[in-house]
Amino acid sequence: MKFRVEREVLGEAVSWVARALPTRPVVPVLSGLLLHADGDTLTLSCFDYEVSARVQVPAEVGEPGTALVPGRLLADITRSLPPAEAEVTSASGLVMLTCGSAEFALVTLPIEDYPQPPELTGVVGTVDGGVLATAAAQVVPSASRDDTLAMLTGVNMDFDGHKLLLAATDRYRLSVRAVSWDPADPAVRATALVPARTLADVARTMRTGHPVTIAFGNPGADGAAPADGMISFEGGGRRLTARLIGAEFIRYDSRFPKSFDACAELPAGAFTEAVRRVSLVADRATPVQLSFRRDMVVIEAQSDGRARAVESVPVSFAGADQAIAFNPQYLLDGLAAAALTGQGRPPAGPDAEPAAPAGRIRLEFTSPAKPALISWVEGDKPTAAGEAPTGAGEEETRQLTDAGPFRYLVVPVRTTRSA
Repeated sequence: MKFRVEREVLGEAVSWVARALPTRPVVPVLSGLLLHADGDTLTLSCFDYEVSARVQVPAEVGEPGTALVPGRLLADITRSLPPAEAEVTSASGLVMLTCGSAEFALVTLPIEDYPQPPELTGVVGTVDGGVLATAAAQVVPSASRDDTLAMLTGVNMDFDGHKLLLAATDRYRLSVRAVSWDPADPAVRATALVPARTLADVARTMRTGHPVTIAFGNPGADGAAPADGMISFEGGGRRLTARLIGAEFIRYDSRFPKSFDACAELPAGAFTEAVRRVSLVADRATPVQLSFRRDMVVIEAQSDGRARAVESVPVSFAGADQAIAFNPQYLLDGLAAAALTGQGRPPAGPDAEPAAPAGRIRLEFTSPAKPALISWVEGDKPTAAGEAPTGAGEEETRQLTDAGPFRYLVVPVRTTRSA
């Protein structure tokens, strides 16, 4: 095997595939990254029976061939290469990588012991990469990181005709996002419980305007994904597959109340920034309390004997004056996810702050002890739903007739002041 490839191209491809490598491989060979050069393409892949990743990049191939090398070591090497074209050759059980004045020799792993990556042919449809990335960024934070109950660590994907629903929960909050997609069969009805980490990795690499093909491995006669099957996401020369979680997701539609006694609409940017500032004084056991009046909400948090923060934001509020408190991180996660509906894309990087969108946050609740709903409202002016009711006999509840594409249900924190 012999090929030449741009250093940046090689480094990015190796880094992406290496993210799917197992942290503690059952057998050493599963820690390998497979290099396959043929024609004018270099294919890099890995597979550990649970997750597989594959990316294809252009390369100048002198001699076609295949080699299996230690994946994380190769990732470390490619991240530190000097600015020059990289050349890779293999001979006598070694893979030599030369880039400028840097030279590396890696002992290959036994390729005959490496498992064959899955080839999924049951395509169920395509979705725009940017749409999928945004939806994933909105629901993935609500998935649990505790492996005690596998169902809570996944994102449930409901395929229903031209509508795709993504949902995740960790018991304390529930996120649901609806998007449009192009099914291979308009009559498709299927459900797949995808590991949240896999969907997050998919979202990091997909781009607006680039279709992502979704496929199931060995789908059932009715189109449903089997509990022990695989799912594949492919687009832009990259493919990621994962074994589905063999559990049944909750019936989440029934968890959303049909009506609420109070409805508040707040400027998204000002409200989010105020909550973020006030949350600085809150510790893990301290909630952020929101006290609503007709035209103002007071945001407050304090830590035992150390600090206290208070800030107010204008609000259009319908309902009796009352207070409700939330875990500050859960509240901020919900506000950020709702704002993505207006922005259309998640932040460019893991440390990037989202820009303040032009729109409003709608917060609906009934009491400090019952779940509250956060959603997004387009525009800067309050809608009729957020205005105070008129007429002595008029109900002060608003039916949830237009839930919007994103819904975030969060359980409040009971406090002495909000009780």
